[in-house]
Amino acid sequence: MPRILIVDDEPGIRFGVRDFLESEGLEVDEAESVATAIKTIREGRPDAVVLDHMLPDGTALDLLPRVREIDASLPVVVLTGHASIDLAVRAIKEGADQFLAKPVELPALLVLLRRLLESQRERRRQIAGRTRQAREAIDPFVGTSGPIRRLAEDARRVAASSSPILIEGETGSGKGVLAKWLHRNGSRADEPLVDMNCAGLSREFLETELFGHEKGAYTGAVTSKPGLLEVAHRGVVFLDEIGDLDPQVQPKLLKVLEEKRFRRLGEVRDRQVDIQLIAATHQDLATLTREKKFRSDLYYRISTIPLRVPSLRERPEDIPVLARGLLEGLAADLGRRGLRLSEEAEGRLGRYAWPGNVRELRNVLERALLLAGRDLIDAGDLRFEGPGAPSPDAAPGSAMTLEELERVHIARVLQDLGGRVAEASQRLGIPRSTLYQKIKKFGIALPRSS
Repeated sequence: MPRILIVDDEPGIRFGVRDFLESEGLEVDEAESVATAIKTIREGRPDAVVLDHMLPDGTALDLLPRVREIDASLPVVVLTGHASIDLAVRAIKEGADQFLAKPVELPALLVLLRRLLESQRERRRQIAGRTRQAREAIDPFVGTSGPIRRLAEDARRVAASSSPILIEGETGSGKGVLAKWLHRNGSRADEPLVDMNCAGLSREFLETELFGHEKGAYTGAVTSKPGLLEVAHRGVVFLDEIGDLDPQVQPKLLKVLEEKRFRRLGEVRDRQVDIQLIAATHQDLATLTREKKFRSDLYYRISTIPLRVPSLRERPEDIPVLARGLLEGLAADLGRRGLRLSEEAEGRLGRYAWPGNVRELRNVLERALLLAGRDLIDAGDLRFEGPGAPSPDAAPGSAMTLEELERVHIARVLQDLGGRVAEASQRLGIPRSTLYQKIKKFGIALPRSS
């Protein structure tokens, strides 16, 4: 709920404005002087300020520059009983968004505040670099396998929560896509999503990017800079590869999660912020915690809601539909509609181990699309050039482990037989009970019998 700060030395005016705005669903704080206004803005993080020009310890012209130092994007409406063109021009130059003469009509003030709040939200979205067009949204749950269906069910259950979410999964498996889906379908969908990859970043860079800095905080800090936490206020922060977060930054992030407060570098006062954290990692954070490489208190805080994205090796039956969808998108981007994969190409994709997961699958398809001169992409057009790529003369599936080969073979036989377990057990030469155990072990989704 938006919070408005009313700054006026007359209690009756503060009461009247507060009563009206609260009846319209806004939260209201009050201050009666320049000093209390500055303290409230620093500690209370209002979304807009309604400021009387004349105050006991100064004027709006004295307060406005200090407000802009604290939060350059904070909307401010100045009220005065002695309006003049010169005063209005000076107030706007100092950073006021609007200048109104008393007595102000409260419904008009409400309309103005709502317009300023919406403009503020839009600026935050732009700073965060979010383009929220539905056509760019990617479905992270493509497929019918057991592992991806379980992930979809878990994600839908927790989407409305504001608790921290930890997404685990191998590199390239789609953790970032899932984070964007959670934001898009969560309670903070209308607020910004900001993201940062923590891998390989120095402590100094992480701190200034996350928390921001004050002018003069270090050599080269010639202006104040808001951090990603401020940009994401009321929204979502996505920290990818959080297992690589510098140990000295970890307790500061924990303070944000537990107390909703932080300090810019070079600042002596805390700032208040309201964010939801979504973290992701390809590492085993529990192991890192036991090895004292990751703080246990931070681990328990961010793992309130764990979600695991399965690798492609765990759901080979999803590869054909994933490949078709990716190919369709790539073809549309390049203006080459009508491209399709041959059965042999789909079979070869299904036999590969995919150490780079969905990201590698997309790269292989893009390479084939660019190099193939036909609308039909065949097995010979597929080039696997990653660390797990088979040699040209390697047998199909030679990049897989024995267990992976077993899973792929069982899934393919069940697919060929329409999910009829009795017939599949005979073809595979194993008892039906053993086949059921393997179906459960590998999380294979049974296709419907025709």
